[in-house]
Amino acid sequence: MTTFADLGLSPKVLSAVTDAGYTIPTPIQAGAIPLALSRRDILGIAQTGTGKTASFVLPMLTLLEKGRARARMPRTLILEPTRELAAQVAENFEKYGKNHKLNVALLIGGVSFDEQDRKLERGADVLICTPGRLLDHSERGKLLMTGVEILVIDEADRMLDMGFIPDIERIAKLIPFTRQTLFFSATMPPEIQKLADRFLQNPERIEVAPPSSTAKTVTQRLLAAHGKDYEKRAALRDLIRAQENLKNAIIFCNRKVDVADLFRSLSRHGFSVGALHGDMDQRSRTTMLANFKDGNIQLLVASDVAARGLDIPDVSHVFNFDVPIHAEDYVHRIGRTGRAGRSGAAFTLVCKRDTKYVDAIEKLIDQKIEWLNGSIDALPPQAESEEHEPSRRGRGRDRDRSGSRRGESRTATPRTGQNAAEEKVDAVKAERKPENRSQEPARNPRAVNHNAPRPANDDHLRDRRNRYRRDEDDGPTPVGFGDEIPAFMLVAGKA
Repeated sequence: MTTFADLGLSPKVLSAVTDAGYTIPTPIQAGAIPLALSRRDILGIAQTGTGKTASFVLPMLTLLEKGRARARMPRTLILEPTRELAAQVAENFEKYGKNHKLNVALLIGGVSFDEQDRKLERGADVLICTPGRLLDHSERGKLLMTGVEILVIDEADRMLDMGFIPDIERIAKLIPFTRQTLFFSATMPPEIQKLADRFLQNPERIEVAPPSSTAKTVTQRLLAAHGKDYEKRAALRDLIRAQENLKNAIIFCNRKVDVADLFRSLSRHGFSVGALHGDMDQRSRTTMLANFKDGNIQLLVASDVAARGLDIPDVSHVFNFDVPIHAEDYVHRIGRTGRAGRSGAAFTLVCKRDTKYVDAIEKLIDQKIEWLNGSIDALPPQAESEEHEPSRRGRGRDRDRSGSRRGESRTATPRTGQNAAEEKVDAVKAERKPENRSQEPARNPRAVNHNAPRPANDDHLRDRRNRYRRDEDDGPTPVGFGDEIPAFMLVAGKA
């Protein structure tokens, strides 16, 4: 059986690996480390949770023992798609590089430029960054890339999904052509293969698992649910409560707004829950992840920012509140559980509109996923159709103050067109016209009694009644001025 001592790592690295409690490398590590030490380009394909990070961190530490970085000229560069992944790689360098005196610089968004500039001025042996922040430093003239010896592109398929490929192409032009490139991805669609052919020179391909496969230690199930959000949330709560061995769980949503809504809902129902999505500032994201890792919160509602590479080894469950639109994202999501040989469970809520996405997932992973409650066709019908289901946000506002539903006529015969507008004007004139004009007091426009009660048909009160409906567009289109009749049209002309 192969051990880390057989891979050619330096004694300092082996000592740190032993102190971390590891003796047997994973298949991707056993295949990639010797090739990386021999300065070969590598194309590594392995599912999440198989130790891809250590497969490039350990050989880089050995190679960096000789030489020294110069100011603003990093020796190695690691590109990550998200801040969390970049920070996690930096933690790996701290853990395995404790016997080395290497300068590791982390360039990610949400952190002060000044602090990062100070690290670059001291010289960075290892530069870990997201593409956008790296280009920001380069364009400000604070970074020179001509000394980079090793380039690592991690989670390449995620880079493609997030639109970072043009940035990576720009970065590659700033790095010497003679560099060594290590290219890692969990999936290998045709687009990623074309990208690898562009960046790698005569690479060694290491594929330790079928492309887009899921770990066998993860139990996968589908749960049919109605499409309304509040019904899906209720189904999710029941599903969570039904899990007897739930230690902690990540709940994935497709949109950031759904992350916030689901977080508030679970909080109101007494669950220990946190939220993580891309619009949060870096300090909040880091704190939330730390609380989840430390067990301070049991559930983490997240977008796909938490689906790639986060090293949380003991997540017991994954719940997909939304079926991912891209089938590859399903592989990454459920890869958060069942890591390092542990067992895990992944549940996905499926509505009728999601069946095409489920079909794509089953085709990608080449296996059928069992249903918990029969199938989507066995789902009982909803009590009301979606067209008549009241909105949660405006349930009390779907009727006006007279008790009629908006958009409904208050009379038996609805009036539309020019005649309706003329009848409104006539009705207002008739109400304002006194029965006996001789008894009407003389009007002085400058003498207005503001304390006198306003008549019931006053324009001001009518405007107050209508202000809740002003932005609605569910009634007949008014002709002429509609309800907004200019005051000069309501004053009787002189004979």
